Amino acid sequence: MAFRTLAHHIDVEFLRVAYEQTRKDGAVGVDDQTAADYATDLEGNLQSLLDRLKSGTYRAPPVRRVEIPKPDGTTRPIGIPTFEDKVLQRAVVMVLNAVYEQDFLDCSYGFRPGRSAHQAIESLWKGLMGVKGGWVIDLDIRHFFDSVDHRHLRAILDQRVRDGVIRRSIDKWLKAGVQQDGGLWHPDSGTPQGGVISPLLANIYLHEVLDVWFEREVRPRLGGRACLIRYADDVVIAFEQEADARRVMNVLAKRFAKYGLTVHPEKTKLIDFRKPGNGRPRSGSFDMLGFTHFWGRSRNGWWVVQRKTSRSRFGRALQRVADWCRGNRHLPVREQHETLAKKVEGHYNYFGITGNGRALGRFLHEVTRVWRMWLDRRSRRGHVNWDRFKLLGLPGSGWGPDETSSGPCLTEQS
Repeated sequence: MAFRTLAHHIDVEFLRVAYEQTRKDGAVGVDDQTAADYATDLEGNLQSLLDRLKSGTYRAPPVRRVEIPKPDGTTRPIGIPTFEDKVLQRAVVMVLNAVYEQDFLDCSYGFRPGRSAHQAIESLWKGLMGVKGGWVIDLDIRHFFDSVDHRHLRAILDQRVRDGVIRRSIDKWLKAGVQQDGGLWHPDSGTPQGGVISPLLANIYLHEVLDVWFEREVRPRLGGRACLIRYADDVVIAFEQEADARRVMNVLAKRFAKYGLTVHPEKTKLIDFRKPGNGRPRSGSFDMLGFTHFWGRSRNGWWVVQRKTSRSRFGRALQRVADWCRGNRHLPVREQHETLAKKVEGHYNYFGITGNGRALGRFLHEVTRVWRMWLDRRSRRGHVNWDRFKLLGLPGSGWGPDETSSGPCLTEQS
């Protein structure tokens, strides 16, 4: 059933909640308006925004695009909407979430309320153990967010949302255009660059293209068990039987092409991930959400699916720390320590899962080594005193005084 009236839920109070949930420290859009500027007359701005939304006179501004360097030497485009546009997109997302959370399947985890990457990783682990590894399709969709077909997206939205105000706003965001290097162009495909609503539209699209298709059409025709885990456009499908995996692998490209999407021919792989044993050598591995999944022995000697920080994510995280240390080595040592401790803690919060202790310890060791190297370059004499350096104790290093005590610490003079 499609909803024809939804916009009446959006009022000034609703927009105020959306404003509170919008990040205030982001980069400015094409109008150069900051969150602080918008807050100087918050009530008046929200009322004006509501009036323009309901009357249809709201004009979606173009998205300012910047290129972010990637580790492989290429760049990744990032879109920056205006702050007011972010607030309105957040309000529309809040409304649409109430509709589509009733439809989305348990296999999808990305950018959904109450769901996280850790839950996706845990579900994937259980699915792999359930089929004893089996055969895994590591699916990669080429330039997904830039390839979403607007015609198909509108048809998918028609199934559930036909409210004129909401749909008119979405159309404006799809047509808003991109501004870069003084030029302005209007792409005929893709979701709004960097927009708050972009992940939701992507989920709605892949829900129809992949999730529903797999559950309703593919799974009933399989000869064995299978599980699909999707986080945004990051997808892994595990099969108990090789024949099932190959049949699905053969039809994936045709299915996605029907909706204007392309399966990456090189990055999409069918992996023999069966449990080792009975003369079968250890199987391959694959990456998902920053973790490499592989078979290994547990402490009790059993074969289990294990996870460790992927090589690319480890290298990127360490490079960011090294860049920060190089650019901030002039700061007081205590201030550097506090910042690095937060960085290490953040890394641990995400990658600190069962079985990943070795990679965490290696990361801490490398961070400590890099930090000391840049501290050595603060002085011509170099060579930070190792015994005093240990007293700093980054989180998890086992160095330094107990957190509950008032033990020694490394002073700036030291």
